[in-house]
Amino acid sequence: MGLFSVNKSFLGIDIGTSSIKMVEFKGEAGKIRLLTYGFSENLPGVGQTDIKDMVSVINKIYEQADITSKSGVSALPTFSVFSSILNLAGVGKKDIASAVHWEAKKVIPLPLEDMILDWKKIEDKEEKRESKTNLKVLLTGAPRTLVKRYIEIFKNAQINLLSLETETFALIRSLLGNDKSTVMIVEIGATTSNITIVSQSIPLLNRSIDVGGLTITKAIGNNLNIGLERAEQFKCDLGISSMDSQEDIIPKTIVETISPIINEIKYAFNLFQSKSNKKVDKIILSGGSALLINLPNYLSKILNVNVIIGDPWFRVSYPLDLKPLLDEIGPRLAIAIGLAMREIE
Repeated sequence: MGLFSVNKSFLGIDIGTSSIKMVEFKGEAGKIRLLTYGFSENLPGVGQTDIKDMVSVINKIYEQADITSKSGVSALPTFSVFSSILNLAGVGKKDIASAVHWEAKKVIPLPLEDMILDWKKIEDKEEKRESKTNLKVLLTGAPRTLVKRYIEIFKNAQINLLSLETETFALIRSLLGNDKSTVMIVEIGATTSNITIVSQSIPLLNRSIDVGGLTITKAIGNNLNIGLERAEQFKCDLGISSMDSQEDIIPKTIVETISPIINEIKYAFNLFQSKSNKKVDKIILSGGSALLINLPNYLSKILNVNVIIGDPWFRVSYPLDLKPLLDEIGPRLAIAIGLAMREIE
């Protein structure tokens, strides 16, 4: 059975490159209450797996986690979605849509007929003196074929897909809440890491790199000539700990493997600061590898900025005896948690 009885609930479904994660919430007396959750990992990516197999995994999670809701929200992978901030000068309300479409041709390197576009006006409180005819717009574009595939998955799973957004907005919802400060979110997934700078709850810069937790595990396995399962255990047990033991090869391997992520973070910092007068206040880590031992301290020293592990449960009500477990799995479920929150807030 689920953790609580339920009348009306909503489901967040995160389909990752190697996992499917699901979280079910219910809104109760102004609070978000956890009902249940489930996940399946070490799967092929959504683009490589047959739809029937994807549906089979979703149905299995439903059964094992005793999920009841048939209304869900899902997200497209950050690396597959194009986003850009557009500056529209002298554009009236009636002409915004056509202006966005025109500008989209300049910044999206794919035929627009192959993309599904969405946009929203950015309200910047710090730029109130700017003319009302000068607008900032957040443009997002997703491949039609990918959107169609997601729709087919949920149609076959008999789930009412209420919304399909980007992973970035789900992370903003679960990790930041009402925090309007300028923050960098570093989501270290299985095969990719996504770097997003957010201000006033708006993603202003996105970067993706093909290095993730599995990359680290494979590097450890290759260096020690051991299997992935044992390498994964070493990675979790040692992390970037002090390099004074006889097993210092593992921390060194991790440091070497994540160096491209660090370089990408530095590049994002420099790019953002060159285009704005804002300073990034902190870095929030998310994703399965966020819990690597000593990773926040290591990054903080290297980057000279406060680095913390995000807590996607901070606005969620749940039994206190589950806290140790939920703290452990929270970074992996952050996207699913943010998706489940969408229809409740």
